[in-house]
Amino acid sequence: MSIQSGSLRATVFPRSSALTQVLFVAAGVAFIALLAQIAIPVPGSPVPVTGQTLAVLLIGTTYGARLGVLTFATYLLAGVAGAPIFAPSGTSANHGIDRLIGATGGYLVGMLVASLVLGYLADRKADQKFRTSFPALLLGDAIIFTLGLLWLQQTLDLSWSKTIAAGFTPFILGEALKIAITATSLPLVWRRISRTLNK
Repeated sequence: MSIQSGSLRATVFPRSSALTQVLFVAAGVAFIALLAQIAIPVPGSPVPVTGQTLAVLLIGTTYGARLGVLTFATYLLAGVAGAPIFAPSGTSANHGIDRLIGATGGYLVGMLVASLVLGYLADRKADQKFRTSFPALLLGDAIIFTLGLLWLQQTLDLSWSKTIAAGFTPFILGEALKIAITATSLPLVWRRISRTLNK
């Protein structure tokens, strides 16, 4: 039996009930919130180094487009409503509408869009092989940082050199590691699942 198109979650749980999907969303929100709290301040930048982008890469690729977007949208709504689940920032609290429209809000919007794109590609098997998983994840990260940098530059009225220095350069190594880990591990998981289905 070969694996057809579909996210990892849909393949492992092909007949998920509404309750099961609610539990997936709740678990996904908790996972994103947990990794968001792993935050290292960057001197001179309102953008901290966090595990949040790793959470988005994993949720987007494993949940698929519909449930991935729903999960991150729920995370955003919970944060805007006052739950202290956004990554701590040097310029604002880690919850509330002010955080979403503040200097780092573009990264959050970018993560929502990336969840959709990554989920769409995962639904079409992009995460099942390294040669397609790696560029898909790279695209997802590019979406996050493109919207984040545009928002940061407009909000703080910085030059582009300062914007890139504050919102991109300190994160290159960490993001490369996150992409490499995710792009390598997902195909291994799929290979294990394929072997199980073919028994």
